[in-house]
Amino acid sequence: MRRRSRAGSTKPRRRKAPAAKRRSRVETIRGATSSASKEELRSALLRRKLSEARRYQRHAEEALRESEHKLNQIIDTVPSFLWSADPTGEPTYVNQRTLDYSGMRFEEFKHGGWEAFIHPDDFPGTIKALGHAIETGTSYETVHRLRRWDGEYRWHQARGDPLRDRDGRIIQWYGLAVDIDDARKAEDRLRRSEAYLAEAQRISHTGSYAFSPVTRRLLYWSEECYRIWGFDPVQGLPDPEIAARRIHPDDRERVYKEAQEARRQKRDFTLEFRIVLPDGTVKYLQCDEYHLFSARGELVEAMGTNVDITERKRAEEALRRGEAWLAQAQRLSHTGTWILDGTTRHFLYWSDESYRIWGFDPLQGLPSRDDMWERIHPDDRERLWEEVQEALREQRDFFEEFRILLPDGTVKYLEANTHHEFSPLGVLLEVVCTNVDVTERKRAQDERERLGQLEADLAHINRLSMMGELAASLSHEILHPIATARNNARAGMRFLEMSPPNLSEVKEALGCVVRDADRAKDIVGRIRSQIKRAPPQKERFDLHEAINEVIVMVRSAIAKDAISVNTRLMDGLVPVQGDRVQLQQVLVNLILNAVEAMSSVEDGARELSIRTEQSQTGGVLVAVHDSGPGIDSVNLERVFEPFYTTKTNGIGMGLSICQTIIHGHGGRLSMRANEPRGTVFQFTLPATQQDP
Repeated sequence: MRRRSRAGSTKPRRRKAPAAKRRSRVETIRGATSSASKEELRSALLRRKLSEARRYQRHAEEALRESEHKLNQIIDTVPSFLWSADPTGEPTYVNQRTLDYSGMRFEEFKHGGWEAFIHPDDFPGTIKALGHAIETGTSYETVHRLRRWDGEYRWHQARGDPLRDRDGRIIQWYGLAVDIDDARKAEDRLRRSEAYLAEAQRISHTGSYAFSPVTRRLLYWSEECYRIWGFDPVQGLPDPEIAARRIHPDDRERVYKEAQEARRQKRDFTLEFRIVLPDGTVKYLQCDEYHLFSARGELVEAMGTNVDITERKRAEEALRRGEAWLAQAQRLSHTGTWILDGTTRHFLYWSDESYRIWGFDPLQGLPSRDDMWERIHPDDRERLWEEVQEALREQRDFFEEFRILLPDGTVKYLEANTHHEFSPLGVLLEVVCTNVDVTERKRAQDERERLGQLEADLAHINRLSMMGELAASLSHEILHPIATARNNARAGMRFLEMSPPNLSEVKEALGCVVRDADRAKDIVGRIRSQIKRAPPQKERFDLHEAINEVIVMVRSAIAKDAISVNTRLMDGLVPVQGDRVQLQQVLVNLILNAVEAMSSVEDGARELSIRTEQSQTGGVLVAVHDSGPGIDSVNLERVFEPFYTTKTNGIGMGLSICQTIIHGHGGRLSMRANEPRGTVFQFTLPATQQDP
C-alpha cells in the first residue's frame, strides 16, 4: 500500500530488513570503515540514497499517471459535457464526450468555437449569464441548444461554478451540461397537448373537472370551466357547494336528485340544466359525468365535462321560431313545400301547408308520388306529366299552373315552382317544389274580369245617356252640314241651268257638297264611336284634337245656356297614350257637369275654361274650370263615390266612372274650388315616350 506524504504525494513504504541482514550490513560497514576512509563511506551512502529516491520517483510518477488515467476515464464516461475555464472564462479543458458530440477540436473552443457550438438564438443569453457569473463570482445556470456534429441541435441544461483558493480568489471555473432534449421535447409536447386541449375546450365551450366524493372537494377544474361558471382562476378551485348554488333554482333540485340516483346505481349520467351567473346571465349546460369505483364498489372519483350549449339552445329556439314563422307564412300565403329523393323517388319532406293544400293527413305519414298524381285534375294530368318529363330531359327547372281534384270534389288551382338538383353526371339527386294555392286569386281574377265588364257596361250606358242628353245638339250638328250641302247642290243645279252652263261654279258647288257630306260623316262617326260597344284600345293620339272634337260635340248644349268657352291648350305637349273614346267620355262628363252647374247661376258670367299643361311628374294635366255655385264642402269627399249624386234625376255613376277610366290609364282625377267661384275638375295622365 501507499501512503500520502505531507506534501500530498505518495511513496512506496520502506520494508525493514531482517535482523541478521542488518547485523551483517553493520559488520560490513564497520569492516569497510576500518579498511576505507570515511569519505568513501559517505559517498556510498549518498549514491544509495539517490538510487532509492529515483526508484521512489518512478513509482510516484507511475501512480500519478494511473490516477490521471482513471480520472480521465471517469470524466469521459460521465454522460455529460464537462469543461473548465480560467478566472477570465478562457477555456482550459473540455472532456472527450464534448469533442465527440461537437466534432470540434479543443483548439477551436479556445478560439471562439463556443459561438458555433451554441444555437444562435441561445448564444446571447448564455454569454450574458456567463458574463454576469464571472463579474459577480456567482454560479450560473441556463438552458440552451448545442449543435451536434451532424448539424442537429439538442437541448442541454448547463451549470457553472467557481473554484476558489484559501484566500477566496477564483482560480478556475468548472461547468457541466446535461442533455435534456428528450425531456424538453416531451414537456413541449405535453404543453402543446394541454394548449390544444384548452383551445379545443374553448372552441367547443367544453370544460372538464374531477371531484373527490371522499373529501367533497374538486381535484381539477379546467380553464373553460372557470369561464363557463364565471369563477376566477386566481382564487383557486371553487367550493362545490358555491358552484352548486349557481345552478338555476328551477333546475337545482332535479339535478341533485338525478346525480344522486346515478351515483347510487353506480352509472354515468348526462344532464341538461341552466346556471345563473352573478351578473344575471343565464347559460344552458350539458353535463356528462363518469364515475370511478373501487373493487369494493365505493365511489373513488367523479370526472365530468360541462358543455356550454347556450348558443345551441338559442339556435334551436330560433329554428323552432323560424319553422313556426315559416309555417305561418306558408299558411298565410297558401304556399306548401315538398322534397323528393331523386334516386328512390320517395318524398323526404312535406310541409304542413302542403298537406292542407293537397288534402292529405299528416298522421298517415308522407304520401307517395302515385297518391299525389292521382289528385291532379284529369284534364291537366297528361299535359303536366309531359312538361315534367321535358324539364327532366333538359335538366332544368319548370314553373306551371294546374288544377287538383280532392276526394270531396273540391277543385283547386295551384302554381308549382320546381327545382331539380342533378349530379355532374346528370343523375337526378333531389327535387324541391313549392305549391301555391292560387284558387282565391283565380276567383278574384274572374271577379275582377266580371267587374271590369260591368264597369265597361256602365261606361257604355253612361255614354248612351250622355248621347241622349246631347241629342238636340248632335242633331243640330248633323243637320247643319246636311242643310249646307242641300243649298250647295241647289246652287249647282242653277249654274247648270244657265245658258251656257257655268261649269266652274258647278264644280265649286259640288266640292262644297262633298266637304259638307264629309263633315256630316265625321260627326256621325264620332257619335257612333261614342255609342258603340267595343273593348278599350290604347293608342297614341293628339289630346288637343280630341278636346276640340268634344267641344264641337257639346257646342249646342253650351250655347243653349249662354256659356262662354275659352281654351288654353299648351303647345308642345307630349302625345297621350290611351283609349281616345274613354278619355273623351271623361271630358264630356266634366263639361256637361259644369254646364249644368252654371245653368242655375242668375248673376254673373257663365264661363267654361279648358286648359292643358305639363304636370309636375312630366305627364299631362287637363283641367275644366266653371263659374258655377261650387260644391258644398260637406260633400267634397263623396263626389266620386258610386251612386252618390246631387242631381234630382242623376244616378251618381258619372264621376265614379270617370275616376275608374283615369285610374285605368295610370292617372289621377281630383277636384278643388275655383276662384272666385265655381269648381275645377282636373286629371293627370302619365308621360309617354316619344317614338324614335
